[in-house]
Amino acid sequence: MSNTRLVLIRHGESRATVERFLGGSRTCTGLTDFGRLQAQALRDRLITGRDVSATVLISSNFPRAVETAQILAPALGSMPIQIDPGWGEHDPGPELDGMSWDVYIDKFGTPTWSDPDEVMFPGGETVGQFHIRVVRTLRETVRKHEGDTIVVACHGGVVDAVMRHTLQMHQTGKFELHTLNTSITEIVHIEGSKWRLVRYNDAAHLAALQTVTSPDSSAS
Repeated sequence: MSNTRLVLIRHGESRATVERFLGGSRTCTGLTDFGRLQAQALRDRLITGRDVSATVLISSNFPRAVETAQILAPALGSMPIQIDPGWGEHDPGPELDGMSWDVYIDKFGTPTWSDPDEVMFPGGETVGQFHIRVVRTLRETVRKHEGDTIVVACHGGVVDAVMRHTLQMHQTGKFELHTLNTSITEIVHIEGSKWRLVRYNDAAHLAALQTVTSPDSSAS
């Protein structure tokens, strides 16, 4: 059995983050100009360093992830992008998708994220449901592409869910992850439930952009 290499890349800075609204798959409006610069910086790093030789390129169905994958594709052999909604961010549901965070907090209060079964988004996913979906997608992807190097353009919450599952930690609490835009997280599937963490939150390519002031968030 060959090891399978999984490279998770959080999308570039999104308009949903900067404009502070619940940017689910229905209302996501893609990357900001700064987010595109972040993705281009990673693309240039991959072209120069060649530390990722992908055989599969996957993106969630969110425009911000797809746009990130499109920018990175030339550095990965311009292979076709496979769209898989299973890699999408926590779904707020059709009624809340697009709602501003200020309106959400006024109506429902600030989410605590402490109880995986709490209904924070009426009509959307609980944290527990989100994690179940991500883990199912992780397993299906590894089974389908055994022995490959899989690059996935996804989301901060997705990286968090994968890390918590592969490190066999609680779905919420205990520790906090802050996954940067366009950072690289790499894990290798050995066999069964055994994984090896190679790197988390590798964002060295963003050093040249640090002089540019831009909001950031670990979510969405």
